[in-house]
Amino acid sequence: MLLKHFLYPTNFLICFHYQSIAIMFNFESEAVWKEVGEGVSRKMLSYNEEMMVVRVRFKAGAVGEVHQHLHTQITCVVSGKFEFSIGDEKRVIASGDTCLMPSNVLHGCVCLEEGELLDVFTPARQDFL
Repeated sequence: MLLKHFLYPTNFLICFHYQSIAIMFNFESEAVWKEVGEGVSRKMLSYNEEMMVVRVRFKAGAVGEVHQHLHTQITCVVSGKFEFSIGDEKRVIASGDTCLMPSNVLHGCVCLEEGELLDVFTPARQDFL
């Protein structure tokens, strides 16, 4: 298995393996938050073509609009409280709770108490790169 590694920039160790890219190390102190909606920002963490991890911060009242995508998504509530809708189900989840959004199922959330989510996608969300 041929792997080539190099650092770019200092917060990423990028691995090229047969023309695929993997962010193997991503340091909190150097990663950047990006505003993606009113009261919503996200920070890309480690990823490769098969999987991606993303932190998402919400201010109270902010909305993750209902949408769907081909990616399977698991969300862990790091802090705060959120009302999630997944398909026809609506549930309030809080710190330590998780939920799974199957591929192509409509889902969204409303932030009830300011907080942060940790999202895992498979495959990686190319539209986030």
